[in-house]
Amino acid sequence: MATSKGPDKEAREARARIRGYNARRTVHEHRVKRRVRDNIIATVALVVVLGAATAAQVFYFSGGPGTPKPTASASASASPSAAADGCGTTGATTGSNTGDAPSTSLAEGRDWTGTMTINDIALDLTLDGKCAPQGVSSFISLAEKGFYNGISCHRLTTSGIYVLQCGDPKGDGTGGPGYSYGPVENAPKGDVYPAGTIAMARQGGNGYSNGSQFFIVYQDSTIPSDAAGGYTILGNITDGLDNLISGVTSKGVEGGTGDGAPAVPAKITSVTVQ
Repeated sequence: MATSKGPDKEAREARARIRGYNARRTVHEHRVKRRVRDNIIATVALVVVLGAATAAQVFYFSGGPGTPKPTASASASASPSAAADGCGTTGATTGSNTGDAPSTSLAEGRDWTGTMTINDIALDLTLDGKCAPQGVSSFISLAEKGFYNGISCHRLTTSGIYVLQCGDPKGDGTGGPGYSYGPVENAPKGDVYPAGTIAMARQGGNGYSNGSQFFIVYQDSTIPSDAAGGYTILGNITDGLDNLISGVTSKGVEGGTGDGAPAVPAKITSVTVQ
């Protein structure tokens, strides 16, 4: 008796369709898993990059790679503590000055006024000789010697922290006046540096690495403290900050990054104090 091949053919085709469906489903599931994995990897990588960028900013800023590293002394270590007379906090006192750092008596325990000119932009300033006697004494000494005249502002940050860093005679973040001093004086409580603040740059974790490099805060910034404390606030810009913003900082960083040399080269013409 003759047999019919119709049912067998249909069965084979059905099995083929099932196999094809299963294969497509397996491929689809693999792609979904791969997309999830790739998204997780991309997210982790982004977090790492952002964290590294922030850490690099804080290190460079803390570091102000620039002043000679001081020789450790036998001084006892101390945690940052609140200063008297309404001043900011004082940093840890482990360390010692190096080189011929000016005497703190130059600050005379009083307020000083003056003018700093950057790219012909006049910035009126006040310096707090009572709350930052060592920092202000050094700044006054360098200003009176003409040390700052012609020195560039080598670094601008436009993300996370908003500062223009100046005072390095080498112009690359590695220079200083030939001496270093500490500890940190007059650091703000809460790590908040208001717009207009003038503060000292230093090496990360080293409270005795202040030198000639300082930074101008052109927008309120929170800058985390480290073991050495915050950053010595010398004083404030009382007039002219808007012109500095419009003429220099608003133009951004060279190459379009968030941290580097200002797109508009900035140079200190003169500094006078009285």
